[in-house]
Amino acid sequence: MRYLGSSMFSSMGKNITFIVLLFLSITASAQRSQTLKGRVVEKESKSPLSGVTIIITDLSPVKGTATDSNGYFSITEVPVGKHNIAASYTGYTGFNAADVEVSSAKEVVMAIEMEEASVKMSEVTIATRRDHINDMALVSTKTFDVRETERYAGSRSDPARMASNFAGVQGGNDSRNDIVIRGNSPQGVLWRLEGVDIPNPNHFAIPGTSGGPVSMLNSKTLANSDFFTGAFPGEYGNAIAGVFDLKLRNGNNNRYEFTGQLGFLGTELAAEGPLSRKSGSSFLFTYRYSTLQLFEGLNIKIGTSSVPKYQDATFKLNFPMGKGNLSFFGIGGLSSIDLIVSTLTKPEPELYGESDRDQYFKSNMGILGAEYKYTINTRTYTQITVAQTEADVFTHHEKVFRDYATFRLDSMKSVLGYTFKNSSTLTHWFMNKKLSAKQTLKFGLVNNYYHMNLTDSSRQYPTSRQDWQHRSDFIGGTDLVQAYVQYKFKPSEHITINGGLHGQYLTHNGSKSLEPRIGMKWTVSETNIITAGYGLHSQMQPLYQYFAHLPQNPASVMHNYDIDFTRSHHFVVAYERPLSKVMKLRLEGYYQYLFNVPIEVRTGSSYSALNQGSSFSRDYPGVLQNKGVGYNYGIEGTIEKRMARGYYFMLTGSVFDSKAKGNDDIFRNTDFNTKYAVNLLAGYEHKLGKYSTFIAGGKITMIGGKLYSLVDTAASNAYGDVVIYDSTRNSKLLPAYFRADLKIGAKFNSKRVTHEIALDLVNVFNTKNVLSQTYSPDLAAQGQEPYYKQYQLGFLPIFYYRIDFGTGKKK
Repeated sequence: MRYLGSSMFSSMGKNITFIVLLFLSITASAQRSQTLKGRVVEKESKSPLSGVTIIITDLSPVKGTATDSNGYFSITEVPVGKHNIAASYTGYTGFNAADVEVSSAKEVVMAIEMEEASVKMSEVTIATRRDHINDMALVSTKTFDVRETERYAGSRSDPARMASNFAGVQGGNDSRNDIVIRGNSPQGVLWRLEGVDIPNPNHFAIPGTSGGPVSMLNSKTLANSDFFTGAFPGEYGNAIAGVFDLKLRNGNNNRYEFTGQLGFLGTELAAEGPLSRKSGSSFLFTYRYSTLQLFEGLNIKIGTSSVPKYQDATFKLNFPMGKGNLSFFGIGGLSSIDLIVSTLTKPEPELYGESDRDQYFKSNMGILGAEYKYTINTRTYTQITVAQTEADVFTHHEKVFRDYATFRLDSMKSVLGYTFKNSSTLTHWFMNKKLSAKQTLKFGLVNNYYHMNLTDSSRQYPTSRQDWQHRSDFIGGTDLVQAYVQYKFKPSEHITINGGLHGQYLTHNGSKSLEPRIGMKWTVSETNIITAGYGLHSQMQPLYQYFAHLPQNPASVMHNYDIDFTRSHHFVVAYERPLSKVMKLRLEGYYQYLFNVPIEVRTGSSYSALNQGSSFSRDYPGVLQNKGVGYNYGIEGTIEKRMARGYYFMLTGSVFDSKAKGNDDIFRNTDFNTKYAVNLLAGYEHKLGKYSTFIAGGKITMIGGKLYSLVDTAASNAYGDVVIYDSTRNSKLLPAYFRADLKIGAKFNSKRVTHEIALDLVNVFNTKNVLSQTYSPDLAAQGQEPYYKQYQLGFLPIFYYRIDFGTGKKK
């Protein structure tokens, strides 16, 4: 792989140079321009603002316009390139957006929200860049800006991997995109789309997890969204770690625009345009199909000898209706992989599977929803979203027995099979009322009804077992009902206070919680901002665990049916200082106390539910009780310079500690207590010609080593699976994680078409990072040390070519 990497890098570099020169000659012609348009609304009430002045400040002479009676604006003949956009309106704080990219292929559509000043002035000229979309968010919030995060090297166009660059978030697992926030399990993250809670939005998803190897989410369809890392507002429930609140953008309602992309990770097609120009309705659609067979042909290791297959699609239909707006949206994905080890002639560890069995795995997920917004008056609007989801997983394992002297296949035996079908009916209704320029009230209801069909059986422990042991045999449902109220108060231009209350109730066992939330922002001066927040948060357990039964018990005796919510107190304080118009410093400290955590009843057990949710296997604990506790505390910092003058950089770092206590009454490191995480990202863009741009970006990640436990060899050999010494849980440390990524490419604007070609070099130094210390029944059967080091991905070059174009008149 090393010699292939160097030779392939050299040849690809030559090819890219040739293509750059070719496109330079093609694009050196007439003036290129595009239309910039959008809508301006009031931030709290979402009512349109007419007469807002919109100007492009970097052009000479300045180009500009004003919004019409419905808040819409359009500026034609905007030259291709990066531009600064400013909006101003009497009595409102100003808005600006720097380095908005204008290409020849697609119109730029902006959604601008302006906030009324709490102190009336003839005109408020302070221009602001929003750090969050949600009006009630004040602390531990980061805007997921698609335009910015797509620049990050090594992110594979995956929103979860992009988010892992933020302070307080750690990745460090090349095989999965789990979001580990402040030492919490990724299971504690809530995924929300268009206002409703959704299942794990990843291909090859395992029940009880929130991550996976490949995301179904397509960044080409996403609008700017909110990402929360703690003490989130009252409208979010059933999460103790963080929230990813995703929004889909609307398609262009004036022109038909298309995107085609070919790359190592998939072939993609995207289309958008008007359904009716008269009414302003539009559609947006994307489809992606994997092409990982290319890696196999180039002998590039992707972590498995098998070829994963996946495809996904996303759509949104939008229908403006006077004071209302109706939209339909959906995401669907199919994935499958056959991990075959029976054909191997020598031992070869599987990054995505176990080395002692053939595994046949398939997962499907789909979301279909409708959203209706209605502006009641200039100060009040309401919204309701209804959706249906389906998440199905199918697995079958064939245990491989060998003559270990020759590694020859001896026999095979079916040892595991499960089918999990989970459907949910989701509803979220809320009303937002702007009481005055200083006060806003929001309240709503969320209802998630889950229906399950769960079957799980095993006969692998020990491997001589002939009868099947069932762990799940359940058909039925449960309902999670949530309600919330939030209140925002601005006593002055310098102080904002948000308060909230969230409640939730789980019907099948009566678990309930009432959770206060509060946040404060104090602008001490133009260069000193202090924020603080507190929240009590609760989360139910993975659904399949409630309805599992011990193999020796009948299916009706579900030993963890009555387990309560895990709960968590969040305390956050932060300091922010703008260093310039495009650069800022942010420091944030936090303390999180977790309680009511499920732990085993078994005496001396070190098990804690805080350690589950980040693997390719489900967790079937013994009898649980809500007597566990845990804590996380730390400090994190960010220095960020937005893209300006052709470059950007972001340095994030965090130092933290994460502990959990099981029934042995000892605080131990959690699985996610790597102690520190550092990310350095930088990017550079340089014009190659009047309409062509060279793109380069780099990223360095350093994360503390993962933890592991010592294996009880005798107990593991007898049981057929890993059994650890409770006294050594997470007491051993693997080497620290280091990875460097590099991205190079170029964009070319012809008259109506934009081309982009790029090469993303993941782990450019081919660093051998240790993923885990993995138990091997094969090695145990040979009398050898029964575990081995499993390594992360090596050097991975990801190439793509993208073309954008539009049809119809620019106006």
